[in-house]
Amino acid sequence: METPAATGDAFGDGTFSTNFMKGCEREHAPGSWPCVRRRAQGRAQALALLGAALAALGGGCTASHYRASADRAAYGAIQEKTPLVPNMDPAFTIERTNGFSLDALPVNDRIEPFLGPDGERERGARVVRLEDALAIAVTHSRAYQSRKEQLYLSALSLALTRHNFTPIFSARGSAEFTGQTERAVRYELDEATGQLRPVLSDQLVEERSVSGSGQINASWLIRDVGRLTASFTTSFLRFLSGGQRPSSQLTATFIRPLVRDAGYKQQMEALTQAERDLLYAMRDFTRYRRDFSVQIAAAYYNVLGDRDRVRNAWLNLESSRKNAERIRALAEEGRVTQTDLGRIAQQELSAESAWINAVRGYKQSLDNFKLQLGLPLETNLVLDDAELAALQIRHPDLSVEDSIRIALSARLDYLNAQDQLVDAERHVEVAANLLKPRVDLTSSVTIRSDPNDTTGFTLPEPGRYSYSAELEVDPGLDRTSERNAYRAALISRDRAARALEQQADEIRLQVRESWRALDQARRNYEISEIGVRLAERRVEEQNLLAELGRARAQDLVDAQNDLVNSRNQRTQALVAHTIARLQFWNNLGILYIKDRGQWEDIQHVKAP
Repeated sequence: METPAATGDAFGDGTFSTNFMKGCEREHAPGSWPCVRRRAQGRAQALALLGAALAALGGGCTASHYRASADRAAYGAIQEKTPLVPNMDPAFTIERTNGFSLDALPVNDRIEPFLGPDGERERGARVVRLEDALAIAVTHSRAYQSRKEQLYLSALSLALTRHNFTPIFSARGSAEFTGQTERAVRYELDEATGQLRPVLSDQLVEERSVSGSGQINASWLIRDVGRLTASFTTSFLRFLSGGQRPSSQLTATFIRPLVRDAGYKQQMEALTQAERDLLYAMRDFTRYRRDFSVQIAAAYYNVLGDRDRVRNAWLNLESSRKNAERIRALAEEGRVTQTDLGRIAQQELSAESAWINAVRGYKQSLDNFKLQLGLPLETNLVLDDAELAALQIRHPDLSVEDSIRIALSARLDYLNAQDQLVDAERHVEVAANLLKPRVDLTSSVTIRSDPNDTTGFTLPEPGRYSYSAELEVDPGLDRTSERNAYRAALISRDRAARALEQQADEIRLQVRESWRALDQARRNYEISEIGVRLAERRVEEQNLLAELGRARAQDLVDAQNDLVNSRNQRTQALVAHTIARLQFWNNLGILYIKDRGQWEDIQHVKAP
């Protein structure tokens, strides 16, 4: 007797033979509810696997989430170490959202005649004070932004190294749907036994199956303990015609070095060095902030000095024109020679040429300053002349010896050199540890699911376990590479010691030089003050003699030129002393920079 072929539509593509249900019909009657339910479960499981795969692909975090996560890690590491670095920016960020607007600055409504035609172009320009220039530079300078980003990347590198010492999880999964054709099986009733028996037919039918697997892993490098890893895996294979083979297991492994690299010294060294590298980077950035503010101030005062040079050149040109007019009048009366008249005319031309060159130099230095601030060259701005007028000679009352002691205790780059020697000594210890034999203890435990359970998803059963313990020994018969690394570490330590000595001598030399430069700038200013007074008296005397017709052209020209040069030298000496004083405090490592690039004036300093 032959039973009719069962029919159904598993995926909407036609019928399948009794072979499609053979796994179920071995246990239940054909067409019974258990077989129908198993077929529906197979369809549902395939769709569930497909949906899970799609959800895994589309459920990832957005790029903005990862950016915010990186910022939290990097800024957190910087904030954590900020108290360890004096004068570190407490509100450090690489975001350029706190821009300085030029619209808040006052507008220039004056036209300076000494600038000639360029004076009209300064009408409506923004007047920039020194503190405004520093604020603009901090928020707009491209070089300053690059240094901030460099520090941020160092903090991001530390965040990754720290992450390696936390439990790290990973997961993966896969699902597969397959189909193939096989000879159909039909069931006939055995008259002798009364049972159904399978009989192969010549008809080909399609058999489909769904398989899937998943794995979750965890790894934890525990400081001074060892590495612990755990993984949970599960897989199954279901034939939609009936039958399935699920399995799962949970495995934990622990590795502990006992001699070489005990406590994971080499891996811990990577974390220790990353922590210290960020500290060094923050010190370097703090020192860069000070250098940057001094550079901006120096450029600001130099532009004002060039502007004052234009003013002096213009005054010289006006005086030369007045003298030329007077000499021409006297020449018409026959009271001066043609030689003197020619000399005065030549002086007038030279003064005009010097004024034109001074204007050009001023405009060029102003454009360079805009570029240094990070502003477009088209920006219309003018520096505040009151800043130059407010400069005074404030010479620090500090000896060279006291200055050197302060620098050796406060300079951040010297602190870095000291700590780098400690790093080199620690590297020697790590390299010496790698010369030891390797003895590792490895233990693992695994629990599995019941391999005979085919009812569905199965979990590992605590009673089905296996464990192992292994002691692996490597006596280290060949340690050539480790030997070379150890010797190189010894050399690096000696180099670090010499670099520390070199750094100390360079700081002493730098402080001595800056102290001498500061003292020389003060003497130059005092000399220029005397020179200006002498030149002014000479010009007054020559003008009186010229009115009486008794002045020689050469003496008048020389007096006028000397006055211009003396005024320029006085301005240059005043600016040079101010810059030298700032550089002196910076070389001592005690120039305190505020959030907008401004510094706090130093009144009294005591040596340690």
